[in-house]
Amino acid sequence: MAISIEQAIIHEISQDGQGQMRCRLRPQPLLNTNAVETMLEELHQTYSGKAGKGFGFFGTHGDDGEANDEFANALTTYRSGDLGFVEFSGQASQLLQQELAKYDFSQGGFLLMSCYTSMTSDYLFVALLSAKSSMTVLDDMELSQNNHLDLSNIQLAARIDLTEWQADKSSRKYISFIRGRAGRKVADFFLDFMGCVEGVNTKAQNKTLIHAVEDFVAGSELTKDERQECRNKVFEYCSERADSGEVIEVKDLADELADSGMDSFYDFACGGSYELDEEFPADKASLRSLKKFSGTGGGVTLSFDGGHLGERVIYDPVSDTILIKGVPANLKDQLDRRLKGE
Repeated sequence: MAISIEQAIIHEISQDGQGQMRCRLRPQPLLNTNAVETMLEELHQTYSGKAGKGFGFFGTHGDDGEANDEFANALTTYRSGDLGFVEFSGQASQLLQQELAKYDFSQGGFLLMSCYTSMTSDYLFVALLSAKSSMTVLDDMELSQNNHLDLSNIQLAARIDLTEWQADKSSRKYISFIRGRAGRKVADFFLDFMGCVEGVNTKAQNKTLIHAVEDFVAGSELTKDERQECRNKVFEYCSERADSGEVIEVKDLADELADSGMDSFYDFACGGSYELDEEFPADKASLRSLKKFSGTGGGVTLSFDGGHLGERVIYDPVSDTILIKGVPANLKDQLDRRLKGE
């Protein structure tokens, strides 16, 4: 297994007959059965592969700047050994129930909490799971409807890097969370019950890095191919970091570029006006612009490798046109068929 499970538990939060939110607490942890191990392994993989996660820390939020520190205090007490895991998770469920009661849209769900180790870090995984209806065929060939946890479509989940949290209290990124489909606002209640506030704007930091790289190669004496090689190296380094769950370290990245003869990037990026953090999580979606140009608008979608600009793809900003040499075969076939038809 990629993870070593220490504790796991599930509690249910649902509406009663009067529409009030209620907790149904499990009195003991889940047994480390194959089913539990398989579920947590799947959730770990699914969560780790989610793109565009946000990052934050336990802190102040709201206009009054007050800290919602009940969850963090309970977690501290649990980690110190003065509170059992079941009791800690029960307190967390009560906090989530109180938060959900503020909203009309909530139907509750199953609160899953698990402490586990992956690589060299200890984590606390917190997720509000929903049940999904499905059909199955019984032995007598009759259809039966049942409910199961929707593990592949988690939308409300966060993971706390307990090792980083306890080792570096000044860190602003030891909590990661899934952003809602319409942005962070959708999941505000889930973060509020933990007292989590966003600390690192991952997309902004990645776009700032790209800006710094483009300015760096533009002001260098590198050839066109060497400039693209620089972009490719940055993309490869950052992608590897994203895949392994590690953060981008600007100094480490600069050392990688220096090994290829591209010196002084660290001084350039951190000594300028880019407001680039020393380290931050990778966002692969933002980083793709180092290798590709893409855009959509007015019914047209266009995407091509950055190395083709100026060769197979000619852009004329004056006439606002793009000339493509060597039309892709499948597109050429479609165009030829349409022209013949007309």
